[in-house]
Amino acid sequence: MTKKLFILFFLCASFQLVRAQSTNTDSIRNAKKDSTLRAMIHADSVKVNKQFEEMEKWDKMESRALYPLFKAGKFSGVIPVENPTEIPDPNIDYKLLFELTSVNPDSTAAEVNDGLMEVVRKLNLHVASGIPVKRIMPVIVVHAAALHAFKNNIAYQKKYKMDNPNIKVIDELKKLGAKFIMCGQAMAFMEVKKDELLPDMRISVTAQTVLSHYQLKGYVLYQVQ
Repeated sequence: MTKKLFILFFLCASFQLVRAQSTNTDSIRNAKKDSTLRAMIHADSVKVNKQFEEMEKWDKMESRALYPLFKAGKFSGVIPVENPTEIPDPNIDYKLLFELTSVNPDSTAAEVNDGLMEVVRKLNLHVASGIPVKRIMPVIVVHAAALHAFKNNIAYQKKYKMDNPNIKVIDELKKLGAKFIMCGQAMAFMEVKKDELLPDMRISVTAQTVLSHYQLKGYVLYQVQ
């Protein structure tokens, strides 16, 4: 009888210990989760405040901005610099490779893709620095969710219920000789079909080989995420 009572007591104690450990583990997990969420919220708040401050600053400077190639949005301009003392060589080829992965949130789907706007800004900066357009050779490799910005109007309408605002910018870049290369791996993951893309979009097996291939050919990599 004593032995049975001891076993019963031991089982009850073990159960309470396991339950306490489980509760303690849950508490630790919840505390970590809360801490992580607070950190994320704080990081987002800092990011939003920084972006807002940058937008306010640009609003004050925008009236001075130049767009020597073309304007692809308010942030694609160049602020003139008087009498610069460092001048790039205008007699060499500027082979520029852009890795574009960013996608606008749905709330700004009617605006030009931020990454694409940054591509144009960098090209405007080169031209503003005295580099002839014929010397600039842009290659834009697209992967991740940025693929959506390169859909034709039918596919863009299906996803965002509006025409693709990026088409005009893409056409302007194509006139300059820009190549657009889509990542086949990202297309599979994002479920983007070839017939959903705009005309003249090249498709590679992966963006990674495009990045390595063009850098080995002497292209300078810009990440516009």
